[in-house]
Amino acid sequence: MTGTNGTGHTKVRVVIPCRNERDHIALCLRSLIAVDRTGSKVEVWVCDGMSDDGTREIVTTISATHPWIKLVDNPARTTPHAMNLGLRPEGYDVGIILGAHAEVEEDFLRENLALLEDHPEAGCVGGVIENVFQDARSRRIGAAMGHPFGVGSAHFRTGRKAGEVDTVAFGAYRRAVFEQVGYFDERLVRNQDDEFNYRVVKAGWKIRLSPRIRSRYYVRASIRKLFRQYKQYGYWKVYVNRLHKSITTWRQLVPAFFVLFLVVGALLAAVHPVFLLGYASGLVLYGAAALFSAFQATERLGDVPETVIAFVVLHVAYGLGYLQGMWELLLLGREPKASAHRLTR
Repeated sequence: MTGTNGTGHTKVRVVIPCRNERDHIALCLRSLIAVDRTGSKVEVWVCDGMSDDGTREIVTTISATHPWIKLVDNPARTTPHAMNLGLRPEGYDVGIILGAHAEVEEDFLRENLALLEDHPEAGCVGGVIENVFQDARSRRIGAAMGHPFGVGSAHFRTGRKAGEVDTVAFGAYRRAVFEQVGYFDERLVRNQDDEFNYRVVKAGWKIRLSPRIRSRYYVRASIRKLFRQYKQYGYWKVYVNRLHKSITTWRQLVPAFFVLFLVVGALLAAVHPVFLLGYASGLVLYGAAALFSAFQATERLGDVPETVIAFVVLHVAYGLGYLQGMWELLLLGREPKASAHRLTR
């Protein structure tokens, strides 16, 4: 797509929310240095939440030889604040959000801009994330997060669809989108990208996904962290629903119904054998589906048991968080409690 600066170059700003990423930020930036920037003028803003592990020094060293890479202070230390610090100032045609744990392919920029050029109705485009696993446990958790049984229609994870979608990761947005829709909601600890993309679609723009747009993401995971992370996702999804007075996607209700089935079903099963039969049948069906999906998702037989566990954790954690959010945020009308603002990773 042609830029607005009269040079024929598209001005692109890559915004990287970052805090204490010394093990990954150099790899991320070097992948951007290596990217094909033909026909574009690129700047990278690393919006750093006052890192104290050496991250800032790494960025400063790299920017000394690549002045189009810039370190920006983010004293608020939250992801949506970092996004907005990078996107609010003018001076770009396309803004791209990228994770500090990510690396992009050489044609990443070219493919994003080509897709925006081919689809003027699209306000945002994105691609498929390839997970890079740092140990066996993260490989098994990543398998669960990359299968539809685990995450539903999160196509940027599963890679099973190209075309129009409701959200993407590492999106490339036209500047006009922010001028029309606004910016990321700084009240949201989680789901800020999903909430923003909901507003994008509601405003009449399309979001498109292409498997030709490729990036890698280094997965760091544990069962405990996975539980806390997805419990937050469920909790904050309710807050998004409250903001918009709408269910953004009906599939978000499925984990909550699953948790209700587990709890209510167990209580009823203790009352009458008929309920026990139904409850046991439901558990068997779920277990069979989880086991079948784990065999599909993994390449190693030894990974199947922990992948099944990861499926259960994904569903139960999200469902519990959603039910907690319904109780506190909808029924009691409270604001999110302080502990819900502590970001888990």
